[in-house]
Amino acid sequence: MNGGSSLSSSSWLCPTELDRARVIDANDRVRTIRHIGAGAVGLALLAVAPWIGWWTLGLLALCALNFANVERRIHTSPRPERVSAWAIVITLGLIAVGVAISGGPHSPALPWMVLPAAMVAARFRPQVVIAALALTTVTIVIVTLGVDPAATISDPVNVIATLALLAGIVSIVWALQSAELHHRDEAILDPLTGLLNRHALVPRFVEISLQARLTGQPVSLVLCDVDGFKEINDEHGHDRGDAVLRDIAYELRKRLRSFELVYRLGGEEFLIVLPGIGLEGGIVTAERLREAVEQARPKDISVTISLGVSSAGGATVDYDELFRAADSALYEAKRAGRNRVHAAERLGVAGDLDALTADGSRSPRPAHAR
Repeated sequence: MNGGSSLSSSSWLCPTELDRARVIDANDRVRTIRHIGAGAVGLALLAVAPWIGWWTLGLLALCALNFANVERRIHTSPRPERVSAWAIVITLGLIAVGVAISGGPHSPALPWMVLPAAMVAARFRPQVVIAALALTTVTIVIVTLGVDPAATISDPVNVIATLALLAGIVSIVWALQSAELHHRDEAILDPLTGLLNRHALVPRFVEISLQARLTGQPVSLVLCDVDGFKEINDEHGHDRGDAVLRDIAYELRKRLRSFELVYRLGGEEFLIVLPGIGLEGGIVTAERLREAVEQARPKDISVTISLGVSSAGGATVDYDELFRAADSALYEAKRAGRNRVHAAERLGVAGDLDALTADGSRSPRPAHAR
């Protein structure tokens, strides 16, 4: 099995795939606003440069380069949240240097230290926002009380006003972002199972395919279908059938690692995306999922699943091709008796690969299952 965990794994910044998707989406949505804000800051620095010095434009240029690097890397990095977070921390440091040089507690740039924390509130989960508030507060104290303690103590008005502004701006951005995320989650989360849906799959797979092209790593798809689900609904009722789907979704999530992504496509069909995992690893993962569902007996009903696996690597990673191949393999698993795993031929690689059946034996690959 390939080292997929090195491509994408959970972190404190983004413990779930949904958190990571939010960071990328927020970066795209606030791009225009960020450019407007940067332009306003640039014009302000040009206007006041005769009084505070032209050196401030150098710090502005460094900030611009910093965020240009974010634009270049965020959609191709396996850890986009770290790219975004480090850019914000660097921006806070550059502003802090400017404040320290231009007067500390009396610097006209002191209120600008609020901006990086507002960027965090627009991108990250509450725990990260709280950490950003704490870091910004400590940094403000360092560049004011640490630079000129006497001036800060004798006239703390600017410092107190900046701290109040920090709390106010971050609270407003946080509230707006929370409302936006609530509506966004309703659009990309399956309400029955809580899994991501098709709307979340498309943009995420674009990023995964870009990573694969850059790194040459493989990507595997596992298409999963509940065997005889119509009979379950007919015999036990739709409410019991929905409960079975929720339990299956739970078993799938529980058996997958943080970088292995599961989506509900609709009905009783699920799709697992495995970045950095080749065909053999995909087969092992699929077999693990098959066994888990069979042993779980959701709602005390004997339930099995059939799975089709496809894989490609590097420049050959294409969602439509992979999905068609996984769908054909799933059809073969159903035709062969259900409750088993079949794998399509690895795309872009010559030579036949055998299908892995539920009992662990191997059967010849059908010529059309690609």
